[in-house]
Amino acid sequence: MSKTERLAQLRRILAIDPVIEAIVLSDVPLDQKRQGLRSHLSEMLLKMFDGEGQIAPLEWITCRDAVWVLRNILSPRSEELAGFSVLDYIDRLLHRPGEPGLPRLTPDFLAEFEHLIKGANGLAGIYKEKPPAFLRHTGRKAARLRSADLSRMARRAATFQQRYACGLDPELVRRRSQSRQNIQQHFGITDLEWNDWRWHTSNIIRNADVLGRLITLSDAERQAVEAARSHRIPFGITPYYCSLMDPDNSGSWDRAIRAQVIPPGQYVEKMTALRSSQDCSLDFMVESDTSPIEGITRRYPNIVILKPILTCPQICVYCQRNWQIEDVYSTEAALGQAKLDRALQWIEETPEITEVLITGGDPLLLSDEKIDEILARLAQIDHVVRIRLGTRTPVTLPQRITESLVRTITRYHEPGRREMMIVTHFEHTTEITPEAMQAVQRFRLFGVSVYNQLVFTYFNSRRFETAALRQKLRLIGVTPYYTFNTKGKEETDNYRVPLARLLQEQQEEARLFPGTVRTDEIVFNVPRLGKNYLRAGQNRDIISILPDGRRVYEFHPWEKKMALMDTYVYTDISIYQYLRRLKRDGERMDDYETIWYYY
Repeated sequence: MSKTERLAQLRRILAIDPVIEAIVLSDVPLDQKRQGLRSHLSEMLLKMFDGEGQIAPLEWITCRDAVWVLRNILSPRSEELAGFSVLDYIDRLLHRPGEPGLPRLTPDFLAEFEHLIKGANGLAGIYKEKPPAFLRHTGRKAARLRSADLSRMARRAATFQQRYACGLDPELVRRRSQSRQNIQQHFGITDLEWNDWRWHTSNIIRNADVLGRLITLSDAERQAVEAARSHRIPFGITPYYCSLMDPDNSGSWDRAIRAQVIPPGQYVEKMTALRSSQDCSLDFMVESDTSPIEGITRRYPNIVILKPILTCPQICVYCQRNWQIEDVYSTEAALGQAKLDRALQWIEETPEITEVLITGGDPLLLSDEKIDEILARLAQIDHVVRIRLGTRTPVTLPQRITESLVRTITRYHEPGRREMMIVTHFEHTTEITPEAMQAVQRFRLFGVSVYNQLVFTYFNSRRFETAALRQKLRLIGVTPYYTFNTKGKEETDNYRVPLARLLQEQQEEARLFPGTVRTDEIVFNVPRLGKNYLRAGQNRDIISILPDGRRVYEFHPWEKKMALMDTYVYTDISIYQYLRRLKRDGERMDDYETIWYYY
């Protein structure tokens, strides 16, 4: 689409609302246009609230929300926070299109702006069907019609879920058993060694040559792994997790598996550049500002994070702490004894702390004896009533969950006095295997609950993909706990998903299932501030739309009604580009059309 065609499309969008069109095309000063637009939008709201016009209830809500977003974007405060004025940009495009430095008008911006204008004018078009028939009836007939509608919803959801393979499916179990045998043959080991977690940690796959002999790598994958190694970017895959991959690289069921551990070329390039920059901090969550002592992070009144080790048997590409994570065999990865002692003493001397999350890295990479030492020290502290262990080993190295380890951990679980919890990280149904299920059940047999923290990335964001995961997790004894929005780090742009898609997933997919299956809370872990609960719209505002179509949000701190804290300005990724990527991967755009109206 040419520049002239894009400008013509912008004019067509403005023409949807003749009042907005007249104001924007007028020759009056910008502030006068702003006042005219705000008055018009306020009048639209008043008419809606006064009941003028026949708007269906749900369309009314869409109108209200779109008008509110438009009003907020026009606010001088929003423009100052975002560092960009949508009104000024449109004004310059229409009246001074050849002005030097004027950002290019993109299809991304046009799509966002068109959906906003249509939404504000009751033209969203997302309710194509007539009102359901049961609304015209009462009693048993209404109930039967309603039941038929619900069955149609359930069948549609099931159709989507059936697209996603599960690691418990007999055919996938068989194929992976063959992959395991091939890997064992490559290393020349027996089942006894394969079932020993220490063999896996001694043979972590750390270079492209070994990985390429076990599974087929694309040229891009091989180059990325080689570049990661040459630039000393931590990389490692357990032989067990490698056995979960499709050795033929057919691009079907294992894409989420590969994406978690084989870095994209863009990630390696960006990480290399950021590490060499003197002015850039990779500490996205600004943990340095919330760490009162080495090995401790504290963002909330009653809980602290204890990090005794800063590496994992397997490195996730999108790791929150990729700036801290060491190579798996690094001698610097474990917190020294003196520093660990000081961290534990700090917890003991801070009586307000009632809960400790032991994470890292992955603490279960430590020996049973070291884990026992840490838990024993924490158990002696009277004010610590709950201990969480954050670990991905049930997913990446289930052999680690030995009877000995389980006894070590569960003996500190004392109902009524102290709770032990396991928090793990399944990303996809293909990671749920018989071995992972057995690892989970070993904890459950001793009364220790296992919870899941899901990171919502591009690779599990298709329709009903995470809904299918929650269903399967419950069946193996794992409770969905949190679903995190992907961090807004430049190097992981390939994994990011618009906030609107996460909101859409919760309202249109997760919502169809029983409450016991959708127990997770959707959150954005905001740098320095902590978790922002996305389910509550009052915790954030859209303050701008950039020329490249990215929405800019202002997030509010969790303690906003208790303390005077700063807000956080976040730039999301383009919905338009996300949808185009889904389309290239074979998705139907009609299945995602309501995404524009989630703010």
